[in-house]
Amino acid sequence: MAKNEQTGKKAGSNASKVLRNPKSSAPAKSAAGSALTQRPDRKK
Repeated sequence: MAKNEQTGKKAGSNASKVLRNPKSSAPAKSAAGSALTQRPDRKK
């Protein structure tokens, strides 16, 4: 695996939608959370 891999913007957005959906399964939420932890920090 390459160094400094980051989840893309669109994938991060989709992961966020999965986490906000109460009908999402536990494995889906786990994968979405993992994807979001690989997103770069937001600029303040």
